[in-house]
Amino acid sequence: MVIRFSAMGDVALTVPVLREFTQQFPESALVMASRGLFEPFYKDIDHLTFHAFDPKIKHKGFFGLIKYFKELKQHDITAVADLHSNLRSAVLCVLFFIIGKKVRRLDKGRAEKKKLTRRFKKVLAPLKLTAERYAAVFRQLGFPIQLSHQLVEKEPAAITKSLSPFIGEEKTQKWIGLSPFAQHQQKIYPLEKMEVVLMKLAEHGYKVFVFGGGEKEQAIATAWEVKHHNITSIINKINLEAELELISHLDLMISMDSSGMHLASLKGIPVISIWGATHPYAGFIGYGQSLSDTIQLDLECRPCSIYGNIPCYRGDFACMNNLSPFVVIEKVIQKLNG
Repeated sequence: MVIRFSAMGDVALTVPVLREFTQQFPESALVMASRGLFEPFYKDIDHLTFHAFDPKIKHKGFFGLIKYFKELKQHDITAVADLHSNLRSAVLCVLFFIIGKKVRRLDKGRAEKKKLTRRFKKVLAPLKLTAERYAAVFRQLGFPIQLSHQLVEKEPAAITKSLSPFIGEEKTQKWIGLSPFAQHQQKIYPLEKMEVVLMKLAEHGYKVFVFGGGEKEQAIATAWEVKHHNITSIINKINLEAELELISHLDLMISMDSSGMHLASLKGIPVISIWGATHPYAGFIGYGQSLSDTIQLDLECRPCSIYGNIPCYRGDFACMNNLSPFVVIEKVIQKLNG
């Protein structure tokens, strides 16, 4: 059994690891314990059963977690790989340990991440990739998995009826995905600068699809959409499975350090990623993505946070505010034409 409940990007990062696990150990079956929203991530993985976790209703609270444990026991699990290491997963691990199952948990590397992000005497060095931290849990369970860290090109998914109203029946230009939002402000490229990027790419003749966010983000993307016929917002218009279908048709994704980067990686799509308060050295770069496709400023204060949830102590948000939109535009066009 594999446990990873959230966040979306971290869950998506488990997918290439599990895919390569099943290729290297085809005699082993997997049970994925995660939120039902993420089930589409695992549709093409052989020998994997998805068991949805519903923390708001069915499995709410401690007794709901006990109920979930009883459901999971029905799968005849022999070992548990906890790729989350939070309170809920810890409870499940204890319960499976009590009934004699082998359990190993994720080492998040908190000490070295603290050195990477501290204000003084910062140790700016690449840390272990998150995918490798996941793989280490399987190795501790006796499965010596070796990850390829390759971005695998895949055939685009067939255009379904639910998607065709937004993208048409055929592709006549290069398509770019734009995932400009993130959970924390310190990971978001200023939207007025992002609008410059978006409009220039649309004027160059690229079709741009805007992904991600809730009602507030939807309003922003809709305002962009009406300014140029090459811009289409799909926020809150299609479900996650359809989003993955659309992503499979893209030529490139532009993303923050956020889930958009990881969803594109699942479909073998290259990503130009923009980094502010966080840094790819922390290990969260998309699986198979290249460090040369990241955009970031070399500032002594970076990174100041692993997750982007700490306000800028300088007060000027220089890591994003000092980054010219024309640097992003040039990088994108160079990648598309290279």
